[in-house]
Amino acid sequence: MSAALRLAELGRDVILVEADLLGWGASARNAGYLTPALGSDPRIVRRFYGDRARGLYRFANNAVDFTERLIADRRIDCGYRATGNISAAPSPANFERMRASVKSARRSEVADALQLGIPTTFPGGIHLRAGGVLHPGQLALGFREIVRASAARVFEQSPVHRVADEGDSVVISLDEGRIRARQAILTTNAFTNGLDIAPRRLCTPVWITAVETERVTAAQLDAAGWTSRTPITTAHFVMQSFRTTDRDTIVYSTRSVQAARRARADRMPDRRVVDDLARGFRGYFPGLADVAPARAWGGWTGLTPSNMAVVGQATPRVHYSMACHGHGLPQAPYLGALLADHVAGAEMHEDLATVWRRSRRFAPGVVNPVTLRLGWLADRARDRLGSSGASGELA
Repeated sequence: MSAALRLAELGRDVILVEADLLGWGASARNAGYLTPALGSDPRIVRRFYGDRARGLYRFANNAVDFTERLIADRRIDCGYRATGNISAAPSPANFERMRASVKSARRSEVADALQLGIPTTFPGGIHLRAGGVLHPGQLALGFREIVRASAARVFEQSPVHRVADEGDSVVISLDEGRIRARQAILTTNAFTNGLDIAPRRLCTPVWITAVETERVTAAQLDAAGWTSRTPITTAHFVMQSFRTTDRDTIVYSTRSVQAARRARADRMPDRRVVDDLARGFRGYFPGLADVAPARAWGGWTGLTPSNMAVVGQATPRVHYSMACHGHGLPQAPYLGALLADHVAGAEMHEDLATVWRRSRRFAPGVVNPVTLRLGWLADRARDRLGSSGASGELA
């Protein structure tokens, strides 16, 4: 949507084709965190992307600023709260590593649980002051109306079966006809593997489940130690996330994810996964153990081999942008606008250059059903080792 809107406002003739409704996928069903976190472990970034680390963090921070301006300038009512986000340590040893490797700065603070206003089942964490939380469905639907009111021609309920670069043009095949274009941008995220033109191993589709609780009171949250109400994500291999909503409920997500070669038809959340998410919630919020789940939903997102955003060319006339990777809520619209400028002929922005992939070959990623299961087991083992002497059900 962001790429199409930018191109339309640059005066280009734009067609936006969507298999369902605009924003139907990860854009509308994610956890709602606007964060400057990259997605990959900072130690991995330093070791394998050291020459680009400064640029990657600049890109992530600029993405948050861009999306905040987008919400404000376009007057999108999505309940945005600029709270920042806390990356919480799940164990004392993890917190000590945090304190040793991260220094408090203008946009971040390393502190213990009481200082951060979070339950003491977390020894402490890092408060990233940039960003906050929002209702992702409202953001997607609000943006949808803006795009539909623009000069871009929008075709919803129009699945694309094939994209072919024929040298002088790109042909997009649909059920009821074809589109011939000078250039194309694939922003198909978890469904990219369904197109033969996409680079092999560009993404791994991952099913993520979210749960929303029944209503909670301010007194309950205070008694549980969540006095700051700042959204929380955990520093696990497969993170857990917890945030309050403007409906006086709590949404928690991730922890148990399921990978596949291709994103299949939509489905209902697995009851066992919902139960596991609830178990993790009770473990870190024992004071809210009686707060029951009220509803659950899920959807597909696409994880890249680096677990960070990546942009590039599948062919000379077909570009791709992969940004919904677990931390991509602000990065997706930012990259869409940057890529649109580049496609329209502008000089490549330094942030676009930072995540640009020159090679069309990708190494196998670390995300697959086996590594996800092993990661889940390792996370739970560390939880148990770090919970000695603490209250709650960390399992």
